[in-house]
Amino acid sequence: MILLFLFFGYAIFSFANTWPQGMGQYALLRKEGSGMKKVVMVIAHKDFRDEELLQPKEVLEKNGIEVKIASTELSEAHGKLGAVVKPDILFKDINLADFDAIVFIGGPGSVRYWDDPLAHKLLRDAVSSGKVAAGICSAAATLAKSGILRGKKATVFPGDSKELIDNGAIYTAAPVERVGNIITAAGPQAARDFGEEIVRVLIGGN
Repeated sequence: MILLFLFFGYAIFSFANTWPQGMGQYALLRKEGSGMKKVVMVIAHKDFRDEELLQPKEVLEKNGIEVKIASTELSEAHGKLGAVVKPDILFKDINLADFDAIVFIGGPGSVRYWDDPLAHKLLRDAVSSGKVAAGICSAAATLAKSGILRGKKATVFPGDSKELIDNGAIYTAAPVERVGNIITAAGPQAARDFGEEIVRVLIGGN
């Protein structure tokens, strides 16, 4: 009887010790298997185009995609039309391994990234690793200058079409263009469609 009591006491003690750990591992597996996608949206610290950030961001988040905003400073960033947002991470600290897509947002301030070596590297690395690389409005010129649009159909803010053509892209003037995992859009009027196209690639897989 004493031996039986000791046996059951030991079994209960062992289960009590291991249960929280086991539940934690189960929760972790469930989280890792949930398939949540993550996107980093890169904005100019001043004069990003408001709709081109806010509308695609809303579309992505409504579809369960986590969005982080990156910029050159962590203080409040200001859109051309008055939007104020607080970046989550510094542009220089982007770790592409943490994200499924990198999206460059347009507006007058986006020219800051046109010739940025890190921007070009991040875009090339995204394409080579099968992630989504996207740019809207003037920011599509950053994609062109990185070399990833060469020989591909793409669109951009009409006033910047020369940047695409001079860097080997096939400029179409369409509202949104997608070739594989590379997505470009012409401007704020296409902002929502741009976001929906990113969702289709990340979640729909086509």
